[in-house]
Amino acid sequence: MIELKKNVFGALIIGLVVFEMVGAEECAHSKWGEDDEIGAANYVNPSQIIMATKLVKKGKSHGLGIVIEPGMPAFPPRYLQLQAIENHLGDPEKLYGWPVTIHDDILQTWLGLGPQIDGLGHAGESGNFYNCNKGSNFRLTTGLAKLGIEKIPPLIGRGILLDMTKYFDTENMTSGQPITSKDIRSAAKNQGVTFKDGDVILFHTGWTDAMLRSEPEAWVSSEPGITNEAAAFIASLNPMAVGADTWGLGAVPPIEGDRVFYDHVILLKENGIYILETMNTGTLAEEGVHEFMFVLGQAKIKGAVQMMINPIAIW
Repeated sequence: MIELKKNVFGALIIGLVVFEMVGAEECAHSKWGEDDEIGAANYVNPSQIIMATKLVKKGKSHGLGIVIEPGMPAFPPRYLQLQAIENHLGDPEKLYGWPVTIHDDILQTWLGLGPQIDGLGHAGESGNFYNCNKGSNFRLTTGLAKLGIEKIPPLIGRGILLDMTKYFDTENMTSGQPITSKDIRSAAKNQGVTFKDGDVILFHTGWTDAMLRSEPEAWVSSEPGITNEAAAFIASLNPMAVGADTWGLGAVPPIEGDRVFYDHVILLKENGIYILETMNTGTLAEEGVHEFMFVLGQAKIKGAVQMMINPIAIW
């Protein structure tokens, strides 16, 4: 496991404290009803799925998940350990009539590592989460009693890639470089992209392609990303999910006046919009793909907060 420098780790912890302790506004129930647990996944319907299939023109596909491996950098203290074993079955000749040999694996990991979806029970404010759910009422040591990852239906819809490296005329954005609502509007206009309800909006910053292998400690201790104001603007577009090729979506360190990681509150808690982190967007940017069919069916571990994923872009 790659260790963070003490000063970087301390900055992240301070950010989390601010993130948890800031005062909460009065709760407002979801537009999908007081009992809703799936938020913007409500946008998935037959007409949206049919619309998304019409985006497939070339029959090409690309997995948006990067390879996950032991020792890869992750938000502390998250880690992954894998053990592959030969599963001894006694005498296989007697049991099965042929010399079967089986490999199994044992995994110990945090689920919020690598390419992942943040569920609606992940980030809240002052103990309050999506749709006025209080963490103390649904957080169990055995898993979430509400807002678990298993509640999310297959996410199928129109994917949008905003190539921010092209917009900023750079190979990769830099540590803490902000993406504002003005940048989003301008990049979308330059690419000829218009937004629709239920979109999956992805940002390509070049951060992971440039930094994950060459400077892993720097990759996980800072990142370019959206501002708090940009998160609110994105929420007004009514997307189903928002993601980037970065480990946390929002700019770290944040711009002056912004709250670190507060984009999570704006999207998850206040609007039920899912967050997709560490998405492998480089291939889409290289091929100039700005619109595609997005398909995700995550593992349904009951009560899980997050999940490692490999969504598929098809165009």
